[in-house]
Amino acid sequence: MRRYITAIGELSAATICTFLGLFSPLAAQELGVSQGSTTTMQGDHMQHRMMSSGLIIPAMHPANGRKLFAAKGCVVCHSVNGVGGTDAAALDASTMEPMMNPFEFSARMWTGAEAMIEMQRQELGEQIQFTGQELADIIAFTHDAEEQKKFSEADIPPDIKKLLHADKDGDDGMNMKRGSETAK
Repeated sequence: MRRYITAIGELSAATICTFLGLFSPLAAQELGVSQGSTTTMQGDHMQHRMMSSGLIIPAMHPANGRKLFAAKGCVVCHSVNGVGGTDAAALDASTMEPMMNPFEFSARMWTGAEAMIEMQRQELGEQIQFTGQELADIIAFTHDAEEQKKFSEADIPPDIKKLLHADKDGDDGMNMKRGSETAK
């Protein structure tokens, strides 16, 4: 574990694997993929690429990311294509580096994790949870200008839309999501 920490700074291998949904070499072997393989495999209905180090990198789907960006609540603080909140940086593909390692994107999120989690709790009533595949898809969406052109307020679920508009109307929106869940 120590060599991984040295290689990637303060993030542990377990944290990155959990955060990005990477499988262990043992899990890959159980799925019938040998280490060192560069075969594309199917798991959880998504394609993954087996890397020589025994890591499986998920395929990234920007269309799924567009839906998740809204449904998970990222849009409450971040905007894309002029749609969304202004409490955090806009995530337009035009402002992204032309070529970006998705691990770097995740590392930048991790750097701001404490503030981001606090804002999520204030705005959404809880911390957002991601699977590795969901995060991969959201990262793909933030880097895909064509998919971002399709993004509009129509993509935002009603409960998230209420939070977004409450924030724009000057209401703090605190616990609106939590309150709507208990009313069900």
